[in-house]
Amino acid sequence: MKIVADPIDRQLLDNWQRDFPIIPRPFAELATALDITEDDVLDRLIRMRQSGRITRVGATCAPNTISASTLAAVAAPAERIEEVAAIIGREAGVNHSYEREDRWNLWFVATGPDRDHVTATLNRISRKTGLEVMDLRLVRPFNVDLGFRLIGDAGTRGLPPRAKPVNCAALRPGDTDIMQALTTGLKLTPRPYETLSQSLNRGEDEILARISALSAAGIISRLGVIVRHRALGWRANAMVVWDLPHDHITTAGPKLAAQTGVTLCYERTPVEGHWPYRLYSMFHARSRSEALENLRAAAALPELREVPHRALFSTRCFKQTGAMITAPKESAA
Repeated sequence: MKIVADPIDRQLLDNWQRDFPIIPRPFAELATALDITEDDVLDRLIRMRQSGRITRVGATCAPNTISASTLAAVAAPAERIEEVAAIIGREAGVNHSYEREDRWNLWFVATGPDRDHVTATLNRISRKTGLEVMDLRLVRPFNVDLGFRLIGDAGTRGLPPRAKPVNCAALRPGDTDIMQALTTGLKLTPRPYETLSQSLNRGEDEILARISALSAAGIISRLGVIVRHRALGWRANAMVVWDLPHDHITTAGPKLAAQTGVTLCYERTPVEGHWPYRLYSMFHARSRSEALENLRAAAALPELREVPHRALFSTRCFKQTGAMITAPKESAA
């Protein structure tokens, strides 16, 4: 049985997770492609957002370009997992939080307008929980263009990696406000960019031009429908970490990023005495056995054969929202 039974809903989710139109009436273009009305497109997206199948129609930002972020983890005692997860989730800058099968069992992404803001978030979490926080900073991405197919023979794959060179010189004053709005999500109205321009007291043509420029510069890594993968049947989610030296990752990283089932791949800094792993990969699949099969195939690559690695399957998702680009005014002090 298909998780998304309606064929038009499947096309809407499958075809528009990226390359969303940057034109005054983008949903009308989707409607033309699907041979339905603009109102029908909007109704379907609103319904799927309400049911939890999608989080928003908006953007994801290339990491550490217009803002800062890091992956972090704590080792919470079993009896404190709910308590500690709640403390982590209350931080506005935390946009993803998961429980994983490991002694380091609560993993989260902390975001903010700059590195000092992220560091302050980690320090507050450590102070409030009484736990050490591992700060696993990004070194280089190989694939951070997360997406999930629902149609065709790619059922065990994320959408193909699409590396974009990033040109931070394209940034202009006011772009952070646009990016924050896009990571929060566009309004599901016929003219969402006009609505955005009015909220920022700017012209629609200017907003369209800036979004096009940010996308061309790679600062917007993806613009489209942001789905909740678990709600769409991708229930097996394993973060697999590999103990490789930096120089070897240069070759192994791109090969791993291209493997079936790998939806994210990047290098991060290790934490001496706690965490030696530098190469990270996310395996998403519809079942644990499928994820493990894909992992075995990846581990058989010449670049990864006999490399020590660790698979941390997710057991619960506590939080999933857009990143913080600009600090809330009340926390600016």
